[in-house]
Amino acid sequence: MDYTANPLSLEQILATDGLLLLDFGTNWCGWCGRARYAVDAALAGRSDVRHVRVEDGPGRRLGRHFGVRLWPTLVLLRDGVELARAVRPADRAEVEALLAGVASAP
Repeated sequence: MDYTANPLSLEQILATDGLLLLDFGTNWCGWCGRARYAVDAALAGRSDVRHVRVEDGPGRRLGRHFGVRLWPTLVLLRDGVELARAVRPADRAEVEALLAGVASAP
């Protein structure tokens, strides 16, 4: 799955039920390319987490709303409320740590 400009509106994100992992970055970003495999591996078999890659950059209000400054930035939300985030995750273990605890909590 590639990064897509405006895959969801802010209103849709805030109205999403359950867990949503927003993955901010770009298709040409080296950091994003390396993190892609870690994110995909950590989410394999995790049907409880919806994953959306959001293309970010100048003039992209969604990234600004979530305070994204470096790519990739992962923002984990439950029912539209931010629970945790990771900036430039280095490996699968870091992404799994982001998901651990919050994914199973009520």
